[in-house]
Amino acid sequence: MPLSRLIASAALVLTAPAGCGTTAVTDNLGVAPAGPATPTASVRPSFRQPHELVSRNGRLTVRLVVESRTVRLAGQDVRALTYNGEYMPPTIRLRPGDRLDLTLVNRLGEHTNLHTHGWHVSPGDNSDNIYVHIMPGQTFHYAYRLPKDLAPGTYWYHSHAHPLSEPQVFAGLSGAIVIDGLNQYMPPGLRHVTERLIALKDFQVHAGAIPTANIDSNAPTTRTVNGLVDPIMNTRPGETQLWRLANIGADIAYNVQLQGVRFHVVAQDANPVDHVWSAETLFMPPGSRFDVLVQGPPAGRTRLITTAYSTGPAGDSYPETALATLVSSGDPMTPAKLPAKFAPIDDLSKDRVDQRRVITFSENDKGNEFYINGKQFDPNRIDVRAKLNTTEEWRVRNLANEQHTFHVHVNDFQLMSVNGRPYHFRGWQDTVQLPSRGEVVIRMRFRDFTGKYPLHCHILNHEDRGMMANIEVVR
Repeated sequence: MPLSRLIASAALVLTAPAGCGTTAVTDNLGVAPAGPATPTASVRPSFRQPHELVSRNGRLTVRLVVESRTVRLAGQDVRALTYNGEYMPPTIRLRPGDRLDLTLVNRLGEHTNLHTHGWHVSPGDNSDNIYVHIMPGQTFHYAYRLPKDLAPGTYWYHSHAHPLSEPQVFAGLSGAIVIDGLNQYMPPGLRHVTERLIALKDFQVHAGAIPTANIDSNAPTTRTVNGLVDPIMNTRPGETQLWRLANIGADIAYNVQLQGVRFHVVAQDANPVDHVWSAETLFMPPGSRFDVLVQGPPAGRTRLITTAYSTGPAGDSYPETALATLVSSGDPMTPAKLPAKFAPIDDLSKDRVDQRRVITFSENDKGNEFYINGKQFDPNRIDVRAKLNTTEEWRVRNLANEQHTFHVHVNDFQLMSVNGRPYHFRGWQDTVQLPSRGEVVIRMRFRDFTGKYPLHCHILNHEDRGMMANIEVVR
């Protein structure tokens, strides 16, 4: 069913650096139903990436200010929620084993917090603790110690402030994280290729602002790449580039296609694959990421699109939409030989299963309340209690007539089957789309960290309206 839901919320945003061309706005964002933005510029923008905050000598100190600002989107001034004043905030770039000290300053009229999506770190205290409420006017200090074996790849950060996740992320509160180290698995000729972050968000505008209530993910929306509408990207014919594709939006899925060109996947959800695999299209539900090698097509223009897609009879229907235009020009290059075998991966199909569970996603007939195992989210209730250093197999069922996006924090999982059909092992994931009236089977090993953290639907409207549960890992 279309995700028209009343989500009353005040505006939230992070601040931008001086000189970025934004103007501070202190009032709340508009809350009425919204439509897509209409670009006023007659020429498509050139592709650009967010600036990076990069660790040095094993440490990085970051200050993020959350506030409402006016930003430039699709050729017009739009009020949004921002980190450091930017709709597309800085990319945080680290290495395994690094320490990140992050100060979050809340200049909103309501609580917020920060989640480092996909990280295998402690879920407690001032690490990746999504139960923290940073109230208006407060400052909170996060301290993350990254494991030395943290998988390299593309992650992201965003608000996880229940029940305000959808409006805060939809209005702009999300950015990218890169953990370096994929090069160690690349052949020498591919270790220094051009790298592109392609972060996907969508937005709507009403009365000059991105709405934070009455959000309808089935309504016409403006899709962006790094906050840009259909930017021009460049390559040489035959050139190999590393693209980091990341769906960092609130609700909607992408079925990404570079017309006539195949994606060669080297990591999914920041988990390097055991063998490089290729596809013409990559389905990306909210929260998912792919690191891919792309080889430049013959001279000319190639469209990067998201194809038409429906999430089911009770879900959303998205039209085909252009995301970017790839211009291939200049002296041709001899295409590099792509790797076949890639990274060593633990195959959980060989693990002893210590516990089997059934996890059921469902919703009411009106589609405005969502449940896991028949219950709506209660932050104080433990729904699953698991033991450290054990492997569990979960049958995750979806009783709804629309797809849901399963996501779990801290420990990634191995997809075993979809609707009873074995799934070819490629590597671990942290998101998977649940078929409508279908099921998946996953295996997960609880490593390193005890404590409480959530599993939920990553369609944030559904999460906010109850489709979230708590795991507690104990010794």
